[in-house]
Amino acid sequence: MPLHTNSNARPSLDADIYGTEAAGSSVPKFRMPQGELPPDVAFALVRDELFLDGNARQNLATFCQTWMDPQVHQLMDMSLDKNMIDKDEYPATAELESRCVHILADLWNSPKAADTIGCSTTGSSEASMLGGLALKWQWRKRMQAAGKPTDKPNIITGPVQVCWHKFARYFDVELREIPLKRGQLGMTAEEVLKRCDENTIGVVPTFGVTFTCQYEPVAAIAVALDHLANTTGLDIPIHVDAASGGFTSPFVTPELLWDFRLPRVRSINASGHKYGLAPLGVGWVVWRDRSDLPDELVFNVNYLGGDMPTFALNFSRSAGQIIAQYYLFLRLGHDGYRRILQNGYDTGQHIGREIRKLGPFELFFDGNPMNGIPAVSWVIRDGADPGYNLFDLSDRLRVRGWQVAAYTMPPNIADVVVMRVLIRHGFSRDMADLLLEDVRRSIRHLQRHPVSHPEGPAEATTFTHHALPLVPSDDRQRSLPPLTEEVLLVPAE
Repeated sequence: MPLHTNSNARPSLDADIYGTEAAGSSVPKFRMPQGELPPDVAFALVRDELFLDGNARQNLATFCQTWMDPQVHQLMDMSLDKNMIDKDEYPATAELESRCVHILADLWNSPKAADTIGCSTTGSSEASMLGGLALKWQWRKRMQAAGKPTDKPNIITGPVQVCWHKFARYFDVELREIPLKRGQLGMTAEEVLKRCDENTIGVVPTFGVTFTCQYEPVAAIAVALDHLANTTGLDIPIHVDAASGGFTSPFVTPELLWDFRLPRVRSINASGHKYGLAPLGVGWVVWRDRSDLPDELVFNVNYLGGDMPTFALNFSRSAGQIIAQYYLFLRLGHDGYRRILQNGYDTGQHIGREIRKLGPFELFFDGNPMNGIPAVSWVIRDGADPGYNLFDLSDRLRVRGWQVAAYTMPPNIADVVVMRVLIRHGFSRDMADLLLEDVRRSIRHLQRHPVSHPEGPAEATTFTHHALPLVPSDDRQRSLPPLTEEVLLVPAE
């Protein structure tokens, strides 16, 4: 264990960093060193280890932003020392957070956007849990008022991100998750109604499912729950997990009905650091009305210099991401977001068209903006055995630096293997063409050097779902509805 001192780590001001004793020794990994290092030496050592990370711009598996304006970097640097929870000390930052909440409420068509309530979070996981807690508290108050037990709450979801499994376990709620199956790639109104009872605290459609990239049919589910309320008296609210879709549909498909225009939708969460284009570490949750957030979930603290309400799960964190989000709202406006996201959809559809030409591939999701987020995914065509599988292709693409997700679907269709590309801000058509050329190169390599699989021949998925047809971006009205439900549209403003 090298334990260097400040005197021998940098023998002179003119010494090269890699001529120091610290650069010639292994760095400590399990114990803090005794002495100090000059900042440039410590920086070089840490920076050099980070070279082993993948190139974030080539990470096509992540939903999160990997490219930022230079001005965002500057604002983040200016905000490192601002604790966003301390609204008494940083009132300007608090005002920017409030503006973002109202802007999002308006974007999601809140009937009282200027007088709604919401907050920033560290991401959609925290925002989802706040939305779920509000549902649970409201349900518990209704049950107590009716003199009924409150020990068996349940929540209904489709195939959800793990944060909802965490919510159910951490806060003692039964998760009634509608599984994927052939011919049904998510939540449907019929399956929701099968699971509803008086202990259901809410229904959570996902507007941009992690596994399929598709929008679940919020409007059709709302209509079904309205009918359930009228016929049985069960009044079950909806929380929309719009981690991805909350920042895509409002700009590209504003006619798609999924938000606060549906009275049954009581709250919505979204990730600012996904298609909100903000830096990692910011999410948002907005309630339709102030009464939808129970007072019991709001805490008032006064040890930061003033009495202030807070209802987030986290406390101390940098304000930079919130400030950057507001900057992006100002910088891009509605038109800027629309152009960036439309380019993303167009690029995804371009990749989809070309992928079908390159190998025995069938599109799983084609990037149609009426149906889901800017992404494209594919499977190996039924009956084909090219001598490699999608995991092999994913591994080969890593040789060129690309991180392209290949994964098996959840139980019931776990034999389906999908490869997915997420299109984000900063991924241009030229980069898409570079990716496609590397896919061609990788396929040629795998054909010349077949991969041996001890468990048997390379899998060829038996998935029989018919991929949605690619349509031009200006032909959305003729596209198929998402999943198996009817899409409800309203005229675009």
